[in-house]
Amino acid sequence: MSFLRTVFNDSVIIHPPGFYIIGFETFPYISVYIIFLAFVYVVTVLFNTLVIYVITFNHCLHTPKFLAVVNLAVIDVILNSCTIPSMIKIFLIKENFIPFNLCLLQMFVYYTFVSLESYALAILAYDRMIAICFPLRQNSINTLWSMSCIVGLTWTFALGVTAFTTGIMTRLSFCNSVRVFSYFCDYAPVFRLACNDYTLHWTAASFLSVLLLVCPFSFIVLSYVSILVTVFRMKSLDSRVKTLATCVEHIILVAVFYIPLMTIFLVGFYLGAIDPDQRVLSLSLASCIPPCVNPIVYSLKTKEIKVRVLALVRMNKIGIDQHKNKPWRVNEKSRL
Repeated sequence: MSFLRTVFNDSVIIHPPGFYIIGFETFPYISVYIIFLAFVYVVTVLFNTLVIYVITFNHCLHTPKFLAVVNLAVIDVILNSCTIPSMIKIFLIKENFIPFNLCLLQMFVYYTFVSLESYALAILAYDRMIAICFPLRQNSINTLWSMSCIVGLTWTFALGVTAFTTGIMTRLSFCNSVRVFSYFCDYAPVFRLACNDYTLHWTAASFLSVLLLVCPFSFIVLSYVSILVTVFRMKSLDSRVKTLATCVEHIILVAVFYIPLMTIFLVGFYLGAIDPDQRVLSLSLASCIPPCVNPIVYSLKTKEIKVRVLALVRMNKIGIDQHKNKPWRVNEKSRL
């Protein structure tokens, strides 16, 4: 195999033409798992696109809350589109080679949108906290402009941090193995293949884990502490139950996303206590399932979205019925 050589700080950096993704080679029943992932991808795209369409074309939903919801839906679609189609291609075509630059691009997109998913859940927690803790000042604190700024800042920050951590991968020299034991161009499995010092990359991965997972999760926990304090100050038990019920769906999203990823990234990365096969399977499920679950558990269960989705379904049903009846009416007129 020929290698590309570039010069960096008077030393030779060896970049291979690409890498081989081998994460699924030892899995039993891999065909069943790929079919399952294809189903997950279809559901992800279908339901999140429906959420985006309903919010975009209903001006009464152009509020801070639904800006946060549509932000999550866009992130979900891109996150699963980054990995699942390539996994299906590897299985169907048996082509597991990925060029070096495309590998870095996939790495950048994946970690950017995992980070944005984390921040999107924190933004939804912020929206819940303002609505419950400051109900009289909600419209003045949580405006469409302030929510747009928050969403824009998270995108800018995630793109910048991930661009740096991905960019320093070009400083590594790969002169030995190019076999990546993961289901995509994963950051840690790639930099551990390098034959020069990767201390900077290990530090960057640690920093990224804390900054983009632990910090948003800590904010979510603090926001729910504030919510609980406010709820237990309410005199009516019925009011407490109703208020807490509005948070259940979001808590499910947080649990589904953070618990598996934090276990894999923090326990597996630092302690190395997770079997490589289990890591690949767990990471793929932890990354692919939340974007599929989010619109079903949270977005489409929101009253305002549910009403408009049902209205859209009824309109389409009426249109189909009219289309079916139209030829029959024409034939009746011709007979007369």
